[in-house]
Amino acid sequence: MRWELSAEQADFRSVLADWLTEVCAPETLRSWLDAGDHGAFEERFTADGWFGVGSPEDLGGEGGGLVELALAAEELGRRGAPSSAWLGSMLALPALARDAEAAKTLLADGMTTVLAVPSGAVPNGRHALAGDGGLRGAISTVLAATRARRFVVPVEDGTLQLVEAGQDAVRVHGRELTDRTRTVGDVEFDGVHGTTIPGDAAEVLEQAALRAAVLVSADALGVMERMLDETVEYAGQRRQFGVPIGSFQAVKHAAAEMLVKVESARSIVYLAAASVEAGLDDAPLHAAAAKAQVCGAASVAADTALTLHGAIGYTWEHDLQIFYKRAKLDAQLFGSVAEWNERLAARLELLPGTSQG
Repeated sequence: MRWELSAEQADFRSVLADWLTEVCAPETLRSWLDAGDHGAFEERFTADGWFGVGSPEDLGGEGGGLVELALAAEELGRRGAPSSAWLGSMLALPALARDAEAAKTLLADGMTTVLAVPSGAVPNGRHALAGDGGLRGAISTVLAATRARRFVVPVEDGTLQLVEAGQDAVRVHGRELTDRTRTVGDVEFDGVHGTTIPGDAAEVLEQAALRAAVLVSADALGVMERMLDETVEYAGQRRQFGVPIGSFQAVKHAAAEMLVKVESARSIVYLAAASVEAGLDDAPLHAAAAKAQVCGAASVAADTALTLHGAIGYTWEHDLQIFYKRAKLDAQLFGSVAEWNERLAARLELLPGTSQG
């Protein structure tokens, strides 16, 4: 099945793509990454009105839904944009939606509010902190922790708390990633008190997990598209035996397989986004399929692109290394391909008339 975007959605993607082409050009991106400065992009992204796209208008957003967020993630991935703060905030938004003022504050000025869960695991309550006498404990590898101004923290009593960063009782230790376009950090809480967010924490975390699956797979789709473009361009320029390597049958087949992965991934991602947004019964299946299949395909495509580029693909000077590393991180971000395949299998009826989940 081929998923078709509406005219408005297609226009939105086109306008964002043009904006990113201007703002996040390869040389500009490299200057940010070399300086370790993601703030320059984040500030421009917010100032130009993109931060609130895909979020409800009654919460101060620009309207739209998860499909629009997926389109944004796809284009951000295609440019390798430093988008950890945006993604972390979009995962925290379902929790903040229970507190309209907190959500409006986030969307109005891009105040980065991130979900305090390990970025290498499917979001759940297994890493909840003890809450007696204030929150105590540590949560490792939180996405965008070093950029956060607030944290949404799962607590052992089944609640969520909104905690201000920058307090003495909240310590953040940044970690270096091979993928320099994203940031993570370990967060320690030492008796800090937050504000309880109304609602069922388990329900909020499950919704965050589905959103993470959709948005990370959309990012992987954009990365895969970029690696295909880079590979086709290089194959048309690099010559061996007096002809472009793109004329070789093996190279054509490899590029064609990448194209098939891209086109199939596109429909999977958009369908999953629409399904999760609508709250369909099969939404968990669609989200799991997107995270497992698209991120897995992007990881394989990264290896193919590296092989077809030959020695230059391994060098720091070529942009392929930026997207290769991003694709590999997407395959692990908020749950590995294997974990999401397990979630998918647990919900499928493997035999007629039986249920596994």
